[in-house]
Amino acid sequence: MKLPIENVKHETFTLYNETTDDKYGFYPEKRTLKQRIDSGFILLDKPPHARSKTAAAIAKKLISPLGVTKVGYSGTLDPNVTGLLPLAINNANKVISVLLFGGKEYVALMHLHKEVEEEKLKKTFENFRGKIMQLPPVRSSVKRQYREREIYYSEIIDIVDKNVLFKIGVQSGTYIRKFISDLGDKLGVGANMVELRRTKVSTLSEKNNLVTLQDLEDAMYYYEKENDEALISYAFQNIETAVDFLPKVYISDSAVDVICHGSPLAVPGIVKLNNFESGETLSLSTLKGELIGLGKAILSSKDILNGGKGLAVKTDSVVMKPGMYPKYEKKNITVAT
Repeated sequence: MKLPIENVKHETFTLYNETTDDKYGFYPEKRTLKQRIDSGFILLDKPPHARSKTAAAIAKKLISPLGVTKVGYSGTLDPNVTGLLPLAINNANKVISVLLFGGKEYVALMHLHKEVEEEKLKKTFENFRGKIMQLPPVRSSVKRQYREREIYYSEIIDIVDKNVLFKIGVQSGTYIRKFISDLGDKLGVGANMVELRRTKVSTLSEKNNLVTLQDLEDAMYYYEKENDEALISYAFQNIETAVDFLPKVYISDSAVDVICHGSPLAVPGIVKLNNFESGETLSLSTLKGELIGLGKAILSSKDILNGGKGLAVKTDSVVMKPGMYPKYEKKNITVAT
């Protein structure tokens, strides 16, 4: 089963034939550890009995000798919940919140207060798919009023007596504990959550270099005591991996530095682009595939491909430092055929 965002495919259209100069920037796959630290992320397996804020603080303390000054996270997990907690390192904090766009997947253990026939249980799960109305719990960080949320999929994995293990994919902001409580009420027997583990955040899963706090401690030991950076390099990932689900606009080398200073992107600076609509959040990328930052589309991709002129994207967040690419110089371009 996949979250909707995992099924999105972006077709790329070329406006101009242009190459990138290897003297500037760095291909993401060729970055050094230090370069990944400047704006990378770590996919932490949050331990039980720890607040997300505490887990991030411990991680920051462990990796601070590497020059890490800021560690944030996307998608708070309750203390007893385990699983994926993306940690943003330094400049990556400016863009990590976009992971909330992509949905979440969990594996949960539900305890029914009375036994229920399997067919009735399966039917009730089916009725709780799609759009649902949910009232956040009393202790929550949002205003307590009914909100529409979407259950993308759910699957019962195992049933043992009154205990039900299931997998569920949901829109961000869906409370699984409340989902279980509401489902128990619908069954007429009541239910409560016993355990919960997050297994996906947007397009990130447990297969994406997931590490524990103990892994980070061990990795730092080998790095500092034995000059071995293999384990810590495994933990630090390129930020491009986290935001890869967003539609992209590929920018010419000559326009990159202008964007790094926060200026909007005009149509002549675009070399290639994916499909997108006006108002969508976009990933602004160099021709090497480096994330420059995020922006909001002023024009749709169709407008641009049909000869639209002027400003195309409003720059929102910039992670690339100015000076990585040359200052803007107007030059002739060759239209792609």
